[in-house]
Amino acid sequence: MGRPLPALKSLDRDDRVLYAGTFSKVLYPSLRLGYLVVPESLVATFARSNRLRNLGHPTLEQRVVAEFMAVGYFARHLKRMRALYAARRRVLADSLSMVFGDRIAVDLKPGGMHLIARFGTGVSDVKLAQLAQTGGFSVEALSRRAMTNTCGQGLLLGFTNIAEADALNTCRRLDRLIGKSLQNHNVKT
Repeated sequence: MGRPLPALKSLDRDDRVLYAGTFSKVLYPSLRLGYLVVPESLVATFARSNRLRNLGHPTLEQRVVAEFMAVGYFARHLKRMRALYAARRRVLADSLSMVFGDRIAVDLKPGGMHLIARFGTGVSDVKLAQLAQTGGFSVEALSRRAMTNTCGQGLLLGFTNIAEADALNTCRRLDRLIGKSLQNHNVKT
């Protein structure tokens, strides 16, 4: 996989980079708490704009998250979740390969919370996504995510909520939903 790309801010020599994020994915989706890191020269401007635009702040939630970070729990949480997600990602990729064999190519991009399953040409990823969704899978057709350039056919699969022990059965269930469509197209990758 190589070394991770440097943060954009580390390349910023003119204090032009704003960094926005949310705690929704790393802590709790319903927390609805985000952050914005701005250059020192813009702090007062953004603080004033924030006061004018917001009618209230979730003070309790902000203080709890700030304390969670200050005592080191957040860093430990991230480390634990990275290891958990890496293991889940690996097991899901292995299980997909085991179940689908030569009908699939698993595209593992560094980072993120999804992997890409490509099933070759001749089958619509939109159709495969629809079939999977009828069985309760929350997958997306990769082709629908492209704005200007094509990114090819495939399914975007989240792996964070699939326990390692459930990965093989989950892949078998997916095969039962989309396998016939793949056979009908005699797809090879």
